[in-house]
Amino acid sequence: MLVESPPEPRAAAAPAPPNRRAVRAVGLLVSVGILVAVALASIAIGARGLSLEQVWHGLFEASGTYGDTVVADRLSRTLLGLLAGAALGLAGAVLQALTRNPLADPGLLGINAGASAAVVTAITFLGVTSLSGYVWFAFCGAAAVGALVWFLGGSRGATPVRLALAGTAISAALYGYLQAVMILDEAALGRMRFWTVGSLTSATGETIVQVLPFMAAGMVLALSLARPLNAMAMGDDTAKALGADLNRTRALAMLAATVLCGAATAACGPIVFVGLMVPHVVRSFTGPDLRWILPYATVLSPVLLLGADVVGRVVARPAELQVGIVTAILGGPVFIFLVRRRRTAQL
Repeated sequence: MLVESPPEPRAAAAPAPPNRRAVRAVGLLVSVGILVAVALASIAIGARGLSLEQVWHGLFEASGTYGDTVVADRLSRTLLGLLAGAALGLAGAVLQALTRNPLADPGLLGINAGASAAVVTAITFLGVTSLSGYVWFAFCGAAAVGALVWFLGGSRGATPVRLALAGTAISAALYGYLQAVMILDEAALGRMRFWTVGSLTSATGETIVQVLPFMAAGMVLALSLARPLNAMAMGDDTAKALGADLNRTRALAMLAATVLCGAATAACGPIVFVGLMVPHVVRSFTGPDLRWILPYATVLSPVLLLGADVVGRVVARPAELQVGIVTAILGGPVFIFLVRRRRTAQL
C-alpha cells in the first residue's frame, strides 16, 4: 500500500521589491530641492556674502541699493548656469546613448571645437569683440560641425563608431587651426584666453535671451527622444522590430545635442566634464532607462555647474577661479576613477 507523503511546505514568498518608479520620482523631487538650495547659494555667496534677507530684498523688493545690484548680477549668472548646466547634461546623456559609449561627452563629436574655431575666426579676421557677437558665431560653428560630422559619419547609414571617429578627426583638425591662429595673433590670444576656460562671469540678461530659445527647443527635443533611444540601446535589429526609425532618431539626437551644446558653449565657453560625469553617475542609480536619465541629468547637471561656480568664488577670494577650471579639476580624478573601474555602467 502506497502512502502519499504530505506535500512539502512552500517557501515563504520573497517580499515584493519597493516600487522603483516611486523611489525614482521621490529622488527626482529631492534633486529639485537640492538644485533650489544650490541656486540660492549661488546668489548669496561670492566675494561679498549676502544674507537671505538681502537676497530676498534684491529679488522681490529691489530699491537700487548696492546689495540689490549684486543680487541682480548674480541672478543673471545663476540663471545662465541653470540653463547651461541642463543643456550640457542633456547633451551628454543623448550623446552617450547615441554612440553607446558611457564615457562620451559633447566634445566627442567636435561641437566644442567647432564653436571655439568660429569664435577665434570672428575675433581675428572679423574684429568681433563683444560677447553678443561671440554667441552667434559660436552657435553657427557648433551647428556647422554637427552637420559635417553627421555627413562624414555616413548620414543615413550613420553608426555610433562612424560618428565618434568623424567627430574626433574634425576636433583634432579644428584645435590645430585654433592654436595656430592664436599663436600668430597675440590680440586674439588675449581675448580668447578668458573665453576658452569656460565662465559664467559675463552673464547678462541679453545673453540669456539670445540662447534661451535654442536651449528650450533642444531640451524639448532631447526629452522627446527617450523612448526611441531606449529601443536603439537594445540593438539595431531589435529597435527596428519595435518600430523605431534608426536614421531619424540618430539625426534628431545629433540635432538636439548640437543645439544644446552649441548654445551652452556659445554663452559660457567650452566647459568640460559636466556632460560626461552627471549622466554617468545618474545611470548608476536610475538604470539604463533614458526616461529617467534625461530628467535627472537636466536637474543635477546645473547642481554640479553652479556648485563648481560657488567653489571657484570661495577658494580664491577676493578673486575667483573660472567655473571651467573648477569642473576640470573635479572632473579629472572622476574620469580616471570611471576608466579604472572594473565595471563601467553599460548602455
